[in-house]
Amino acid sequence: MSTRFTGRTALVTGAGSGLGRSTALALAAEGARVVVSGRTAAPLEETVALIEKAGGTAAAVPADVSRAEDTKELVRRTVETFGGLDVAVNNAGIFRGGASTADFALGDWQALLDTNVTGVLNSLQAEIAHMRANGGGAIVNVSSNLGAHVRFPGLVGYQVSKAAVSALTRAAALDHIGDGIRINAVSPGAAESAMSLRPGETEAEREVRMTSESPLGRISSGAEVAAAVLYLASDDAGSVVGTDLVIDGGVSA
Repeated sequence: MSTRFTGRTALVTGAGSGLGRSTALALAAEGARVVVSGRTAAPLEETVALIEKAGGTAAAVPADVSRAEDTKELVRRTVETFGGLDVAVNNAGIFRGGASTADFALGDWQALLDTNVTGVLNSLQAEIAHMRANGGGAIVNVSSNLGAHVRFPGLVGYQVSKAAVSALTRAAALDHIGDGIRINAVSPGAAESAMSLRPGETEAEREVRMTSESPLGRISSGAEVAAAVLYLASDDAGSVVGTDLVIDGGVSA
């Protein structure tokens, strides 16, 4: 088993389910002490229990990333609990869709910007403040293939928010590599997450749909996306700065 993160502390937002949970489990399996965060405590405790059952170390700290005071407190408690912050994965996000640009609800637009864009900025600012005062670190933002890489009708708000995450990642990477902080992004397509299910769709129906919608013929597994996140966060990617790694089975190729 790889021990790339032994002795390091990692923070994962949106870790109560889906790709955030997969990433937290993968980091713990490679030796990291992991703080998992999200808006709701119960699923976070489930993630902690899974990590501990596998022999890892984790703690749950609920937070709403759209609130700057929450992200500052999240980083403070991470450092208080495990003594530092070496790796951060900003995965928290929401999805709203189903309407054209002309008909897109302003409430949904604002909610997407608050969590998907401002939430990442809030997280970055709190994480960078600690890292640049303590020798640096690595940050991975979870964006999407939707937005900067490919676009589909009816998803304007989500696509704009995720394109902003891709741009924010590159800007922050240039701003802070001199502080010893490497910042990159992953942009998954349809993956092992409830967010990739259409309204009323089952996982089996999604599997059938993806045989025609993806050149690969399937969704990406949570483990596959987590492996990409861990690569970017590890010393193996020591010269990778400001990249946006697309993981979508060829959909945006």
